Amino acid sequence: MTDHAAHANSFGPVADLYDRARPTYPAVALDWLLEWPAPGSSSAGVLPRVIDLGAGTGKLTRLIRDRGLPVTAVEPSPGMRAQLAASVPGVPVVDGSAESMPLPSGSADVVLVAQAWHWMDPARAVPEVARVLAPGGRLGLLWNVRDDRADWVRRLDEIIGNRDCASDEAAVIGAPFEPVERRSFPWVHTIGPSLLQDLVASRSAVILLPADERAALLREVRQLVATHPDLVGRTDFSLPYVTYCTRASLPSNSRS
Repeated sequence: MTDHAAHANSFGPVADLYDRARPTYPAVALDWLLEWPAPGSSSAGVLPRVIDLGAGTGKLTRLIRDRGLPVTAVEPSPGMRAQLAASVPGVPVVDGSAESMPLPSGSADVVLVAQAWHWMDPARAVPEVARVLAPGGRLGLLWNVRDDRADWVRRLDEIIGNRDCASDEAAVIGAPFEPVERRSFPWVHTIGPSLLQDLVASRSAVILLPADERAALLREVRQLVATHPDLVGRTDFSLPYVTYCTRASLPSNSRS
């Protein structure tokens, strides 16, 4: 298994940890990505049918469902699907990937991909997403990235190694989608020492470490919490994020 594949497949065995530790997404980012109808669409007044692609444990799926939108989760990992079904009951969950979705052509209006597009192969995923979207449909990508302008966050990144993937290179879409739009949304997540440990432990690079190296890294995180002036003695603290979003739509007369 390649290094990329090993990282991509590392989350299933720790799905409960992932679901507990990973942050949600800010409502303003979802407002922008789910703005409907998309330009050129004739679907005014109709609720968009949404696919949460690479849905993981359903962190984004839950937010879409809670807006009253019809949503289907697509996720290749059995462990993540099982956690999603438990966390977001009642939402259809299918075994599939960005490169192969077992869904009818034209069956969705919006496909969202949260924290996962960098694990996918755009050359195969883009035409597959275009296939399942109706004409005028939209693809939206989003990533939560820690804001390292805060000193303690910068120190945390030095400890764990920052593998954030929200660069323009990671957000490649291309034809047949129209030119992309990009927005970023700063926000703050409230977290405590235990949950910060879980957050670090849920990262693929940490999951794949040998046990002794993982334990040593988590000790460094505990030491940071115990000594940094912004964190010491606190039961909860603010972890600043920026959510980076990219969206693009199919032409209204498109059919793949």
